Amino acid sequence: MRTPRVTIVGAGAGGLAAATDLARSGLAVTVLERAAAPGGKIRQTAGIDAGPTVLTMKPVFDDLFAGAGSSLADHLTLHPATLLARHAWSDSETLDLFANTAQTADAIGAFAGPAEAAGYRSFVQRSKRMFQTLDKPFMRSPRPTALSLAAGSGISAMLGISPFATLWNALGEHFKDPRLRQLFGRYATYSGSSPFLAPATLMLIAHVEQQGVWLPEGGMIRLAAALAALASRKGAVLRMNAHVSEILVSGGRARGVVLGTGERIESDAVICNADAAALAAGAFGHGAIPAVPAPKRAGRSQSGVTWALTATASGFPLTRHNVFFSRDYRTEFADVFRDGHLPDEPTVYVCAQDRGEPGAEPDGTPERLLVLVNAPPTGDRHAFNPQEIEACATRTFALLHRAGLSIDRRPEATAVTTPADFEALYPATGGALYGQAVHGPMAAFRRPGSRSKIPGLYLAGGSVHPGPGVPMAVLSGRLAASALLADLTSR
Repeated sequence: MRTPRVTIVGAGAGGLAAATDLARSGLAVTVLERAAAPGGKIRQTAGIDAGPTVLTMKPVFDDLFAGAGSSLADHLTLHPATLLARHAWSDSETLDLFANTAQTADAIGAFAGPAEAAGYRSFVQRSKRMFQTLDKPFMRSPRPTALSLAAGSGISAMLGISPFATLWNALGEHFKDPRLRQLFGRYATYSGSSPFLAPATLMLIAHVEQQGVWLPEGGMIRLAAALAALASRKGAVLRMNAHVSEILVSGGRARGVVLGTGERIESDAVICNADAAALAAGAFGHGAIPAVPAPKRAGRSQSGVTWALTATASGFPLTRHNVFFSRDYRTEFADVFRDGHLPDEPTVYVCAQDRGEPGAEPDGTPERLLVLVNAPPTGDRHAFNPQEIEACATRTFALLHRAGLSIDRRPEATAVTTPADFEALYPATGGALYGQAVHGPMAAFRRPGSRSKIPGLYLAGGSVHPGPGVPMAVLSGRLAASALLADLTSR
């Protein structure tokens, strides 16, 4: 009997996870990646991690490596982050969040008073309940619906996760200090969403962080290399610089792919680890368009503008992860999602990548920094011109300066990425980095599942169920592999 052949389009975390599971199951797996290195959104710019910056939900990766007869520790050195992030406002007030919840409660008490510390403790318990309610029935389930989730968890548990409340309003039940609502409202941006529109269920991210945030030695790019090495060791063939121009569909099934060079690769099944929007837009040929419903532009998650730079930072005591908040959060998100322009005053994330690992602290010398602000996902219809980007940079670094941080920014040591650049990296998205935004109580259920509408064509990655983020992408790849194997068995 011939060994089934599977082609995987894209060597992101989801594609590599699927490749590992399928290869260890005895299938002939080929992974095609148009970039020069694996990783997808785990990527570097000028030697600086310019995508995800931390590893969370470590058990997801432990399970993947253990299932393949290996260990994550054999491939990667991880350092636990005890200080999760430092937060600052323009009035020089700062607040640190810690992996230890008691330590964070004490810090909040000193920052905003004992009532807010008590609110934080109740928020932590609510976050834990939400995670426990949604972990297996939703995140690890192949195609959950609101009805199946209610049936599996129970009506009382479903009501307990406040599915119809917005994150912003739910945070108001725990925090009266607007700075704390602003801080914890930032969890919405982890899925590219607005805290004023996203559901309260995103509170569960707090519990995810408290379960462990890890810094891979050498950066997140080392995780991508580890995932690629695991898939290769199990027998998957990885081909870089291999651009897929078409997914072949005939007889109502996916039959393989065609590369930009004209090379044709036939297979029994295809997993697409690109953004689902690219399928609907015809980026993989006319035959693959019916695979998923066309997503609405208005529903896209946010994009970003980033500056990856090597520079000397002074004044503000940076840690690995730092957030500098705007003075008008609601207007910032209206700028991005309603008006489609760069924020007049953005919230700024600064990842100081040479800090946090033992022995890696810079001492007044140039260091690697990633500076990021939220931006509208309009890269396919409006490319911000250099003057607009520089004006955004002026506003961004001025806000940092008001908080006490000075960065010696030199153009020759700075790489800028805009929504149009992200559109070039991830076609048909407009630069949206997280698929569709999670706005409204049903948004999470509208993401495509592992099986597309075309038999033999499966989906993985952050734009499909269970959602964005590296751990979720790994889960999506494993769900796709599981669905594919089940369908092969039934055939």
